[in-house]
Amino acid sequence: MLLEIMRNQFSTFLAFATLFAVVAPLSAQQPPAPKPQDTEVWEPVPKIVTPGATDAAPPSDAIVLFDGKNLDQWVLNRDKSPANWIVADGVVTVNKAPGAGNIETKRTFKNYQLHIEWKIPENITGTDQARGNSGVFLASTGPGDAGYELQVLDSYNNKTYVNGQAGSIYKQGIPLVNPNRKPGEWQTYDVVWTAPTFNADGSLKTPAYVTVFFNGVLVQNHFELKGETRYIGKPFYKKYDTAPIKLQAHGDHSEPISFRNIWVRELN
Repeated sequence: MLLEIMRNQFSTFLAFATLFAVVAPLSAQQPPAPKPQDTEVWEPVPKIVTPGATDAAPPSDAIVLFDGKNLDQWVLNRDKSPANWIVADGVVTVNKAPGAGNIETKRTFKNYQLHIEWKIPENITGTDQARGNSGVFLASTGPGDAGYELQVLDSYNNKTYVNGQAGSIYKQGIPLVNPNRKPGEWQTYDVVWTAPTFNADGSLKTPAYVTVFFNGVLVQNHFELKGETRYIGKPFYKKYDTAPIKLQAHGDHSEPISFRNIWVRELN
């Protein structure tokens, strides 16, 4: 009887010893408990940018394209001669006279943040697309090319095709909502433009994307463009690297619109 008890005790001891021999190494292999410091990144430190005194004022790293004084940063789109739109009282107004035309920035850009304010005249006439028509071309790839247009138009109480109203990416992106103010009041676009990229053979590598806030309201949410914004026909891409920003002097016969407070931040 005593021998049987001793055998049982020894068997139990062996079982515990074997279990300990298996568990101990597994326990030793467990990683240490995570700490908050494991996910803290300290470098590189983002550079300091001083914001403008108001939401519309340019931040410290912005390139001011129009500050109300002159058009030194702009040229005519067709031949690169000095821009001849009308500057008065801190505002630049489209010049529809013969010999004028679209204007574009002297500098070229790739990816950027853009702020621009525009106003439809209070006494605007016309309907549909002939009511203060203009455009902010986020990349003007050449005088004969369609480019990439963010539409400017009076869409406060003016019916037109929805992919051509204010806040649209022309003929492609319908705005999510319509936050237009009345003619005679200033409107604001805040834009983030991600340019398309291309392979060496000219084929598309990555498409263009755009985010647009219109009077502080999101109307284009990282919208993917299908190519240049063409008036007729399907969009397609043409290879380019950097391009100017263009403002359109549209051929409609309504009163010309005005712009002010234009600045850009390069996002390279």
